[in-house]
Amino acid sequence: MSARRRLDAARRAFGLEDEDVAAWEQSALAPEVFDDWLTDRVARRPAGARARAVYGAEDVHDFARRAILDALALTPRDRLLEIGCGGGLLLRDAIACGAAATGIDHSEEMVRLARERAPQAEVILARAEQPPFPPGAFTAVAMSVVFLFLDDPAAVLRECHRVLAPGGRIAIYTTAPSLRGTPAAPEPLAGRSHFYEDDDLAALLRLTAFADVGVVNDRGGQLATGRR
Repeated sequence: MSARRRLDAARRAFGLEDEDVAAWEQSALAPEVFDDWLTDRVARRPAGARARAVYGAEDVHDFARRAILDALALTPRDRLLEIGCGGGLLLRDAIACGAAATGIDHSEEMVRLARERAPQAEVILARAEQPPFPPGAFTAVAMSVVFLFLDDPAAVLRECHRVLAPGGRIAIYTTAPSLRGTPAAPEPLAGRSHFYEDDDLAALLRLTAFADVGVVNDRGGQLATGRR
């Protein structure tokens, strides 16, 4: 398929706007890397007005936020770190529970949006593999529809373990292999994502020293939990 046809198909499938098309054309990237660029633009490192609208919407990943908040049961004694905070809605909800909330994201667009949506939270531009915090800084860590984009999940989980205080909790909402190629994980994004069976996801948490590990799979949506 030609680059123009792929761009037109992506425009229809993902609702790309003129701004997104212009961003691709101005990037001067080779057609062979279009799918990687699209994955970044739409989900892995969102950017542009469309990304702000999608990730700032009240219902974006609301199922994941509810599951994470229920699992963590945050109180005013908690200090939450969200890795890949997107538009900041989970941070805002955590603050409503009385918790202190900090978010990191590697998208400058999402950092700006999260600061707008959750002004009481601390939001920092940083990579998941290198959270800039001292050991034991948090009592809870969350990742919402982020884990599937991590190239080295064990490294990220080790960092989560490091920044958690003893007894701290982790809650990860991600996507099971059964949803690969569905609207929940469409191509070409799915081909650039990492999916784990429930047992493999649990094994990753145990490998990185988490205890009390559990994985609940609800029709392909996976909630993995553990404790430091």
